[in-house]
Amino acid sequence: MKTSFLVLILLVSVLSGKAQSCDEIMKYVKSTGYGTTYTSYNSEAISKVTFYDVVVDYQHYYYAIVCFKKEYYGCTEYIYQVSSRTKFNYATNYLTSAGKAFWEYIQPYNKYLGCAPNE
Repeated sequence: MKTSFLVLILLVSVLSGKAQSCDEIMKYVKSTGYGTTYTSYNSEAISKVTFYDVVVDYQHYYYAIVCFKKEYYGCTEYIYQVSSRTKFNYATNYLTSAGKAFWEYIQPYNKYLGCAPNE
């Protein structure tokens, strides 16, 4: 009960755009369990995308954490709050073009959390 209450407060803060940093949101989402990762070996920009389904009081919240390749090594992660269909849409299209799938199915959700660059 106490955990559900804390999670609810966190999500309300996130959804209202107050109090929680993007790093805190990402850390919480990652801590809720495992995600489903789609690795893009042939993409010049996207290393991988991991989708999470966070349940709070029987309500589902969907997130995508996108790992953009750095110039030499590693990647920079950004989090997006997405719809329930985004994972399916991305998964069925990313092998053809991870970049195109990202721009079509994930990037439009940038406005909800404001935790990623606009372009």
